[in-house]
Amino acid sequence: MSLEIKIPSVGESITEVTIGQWFKKEGDYVEMDEVICELESDKAAFELNAEAAGVLHIKAEEGDTLEIGDVVCEINTEAQADASLNGKPDEKEASEGKKAEEKTVSKPKPTGEVHEMKVPTVGESITEVTLSSWMKQDGDFVELDEVIAEVDSDKATFELPAEAQGILRIVAEEGDAMEIGALICTIEVSEGGAPEKSNTEDNNQEEKAAGTANNDVASYAKGHASPAAAKIIKERGITASQIKGTGKDGRITKEDAEQFDPSKQTQKDTSKIASIKQEAVTPTVAGERNVRREKMSSLRKTVSRRLVSVKNETAMLTTFNEVNMKPIMDLRKQYKEQFKEKYEVSLGFMSFFTKAVTMALKEWPSVNAQIDGNEIVYHDYVDVSIAVSAPKGLMVPVIRNAEDLSFDGIEKEVVRLATKARDGKLSIEEMTGGTFTLTNGGIFGSMLSTPIINAPQSAILGMHNIVERPMAVNGEVKILPIMYVALSYDHRIVDGRESVSFLVRVKELLEDPTRLLLGV
Repeated sequence: MSLEIKIPSVGESITEVTIGQWFKKEGDYVEMDEVICELESDKAAFELNAEAAGVLHIKAEEGDTLEIGDVVCEINTEAQADASLNGKPDEKEASEGKKAEEKTVSKPKPTGEVHEMKVPTVGESITEVTLSSWMKQDGDFVELDEVIAEVDSDKATFELPAEAQGILRIVAEEGDAMEIGALICTIEVSEGGAPEKSNTEDNNQEEKAAGTANNDVASYAKGHASPAAAKIIKERGITASQIKGTGKDGRITKEDAEQFDPSKQTQKDTSKIASIKQEAVTPTVAGERNVRREKMSSLRKTVSRRLVSVKNETAMLTTFNEVNMKPIMDLRKQYKEQFKEKYEVSLGFMSFFTKAVTMALKEWPSVNAQIDGNEIVYHDYVDVSIAVSAPKGLMVPVIRNAEDLSFDGIEKEVVRLATKARDGKLSIEEMTGGTFTLTNGGIFGSMLSTPIINAPQSAILGMHNIVERPMAVNGEVKILPIMYVALSYDHRIVDGRESVSFLVRVKELLEDPTRLLLGV
């Protein structure tokens, strides 16, 4: 019995996943619940377990993108481990011999039917696709369901399988943009197996020979002027070799001679000479100049698409301020040992910023809101998203109801979520939602930046590195540890007064941590 293993549902908003890597090979014997491969979505990575014990037959390769419910592999539950590993030579040879006989006996027989293949419907909102590449050439024999081309939409890449068996006749070229339902190719339907290679090569040679004969017939007319054209060429003092003939078989007509402009030809020749000279003087560089290409992961493609969408669909602005971090640094220095001893977690800057942000968002609720169609959704809670740099890309887990957490509760959540993100163990629920985002570029040495909004949120606060700078305090110059903070916000929902007031409130709370404890 063969058991199909399909892509499971891994989240409400996830419709496709990518095969990250296989932990087992084709033909391996697997135990029930044994991890056989890793799946990647645009949000997280998941492990796929064997649903039964048996011999594995892989249906999708590493890097393939599959939709939820697609078959990823099959498990032969009746096969034994020894048989799958060692095999039976006699049976294998007999099977191969049988297949060879079938291939020898079966030959394609044209049916006279021509099947038209059109661009299929690939999504509700997709009206146009681009033909990215052909896997087969014009005139090739294709099997039913064999992948013959790839098409790109604005959301994903799709493989185009052959809808019939026969000879492929290409209609659309690579790079062509086509609407749904447009004719992409035809297949001259045939019955039986694939044609022998030798016959195909003989046919190609015959076609090439016929084409050569036709070229020889047309070669005399090409570049020769008609009597009327020859007279004009002589009067104008030009040569026939300069003119491109548009007549039959390339013959130069009277109109070609009359419309020819020698000045344009001179400009073309000059540009060609200049390009040749440029290539000639291009210096050679010593040393290796290697280039490598890597396919973008589903996570990276999704992040790229969303960032571009935010830039195009929001009225994003950024406002800046500076924070004197000395009061917080003095407080941490005084109590960090006692804090760690009592709560078993270090006291960092993130808890101070999170508490300050939650208090300021209560006073300026539009910064904690989001746009949904023609409505503004206000939240009476604060779910703070924290940007974490993970090996597979940027991830943004969420601290739920951050306004109700204490300093130690926030620090423990930050450590827990950051660890799971770096290990690739975050669940969909832990990355879903969020009403406001904190990102700390300062850990990488960033002095100032304009963070991009994490849609559909309306604002994000960027933290940066702490640098000692001379500051004027009560008429005196003092050296203080200063951090620049940046608030990017959607001007469609957050006005300038609200954004600036929010950032000033955060600055006040951070420069006087006592306010955080008293709530004033």
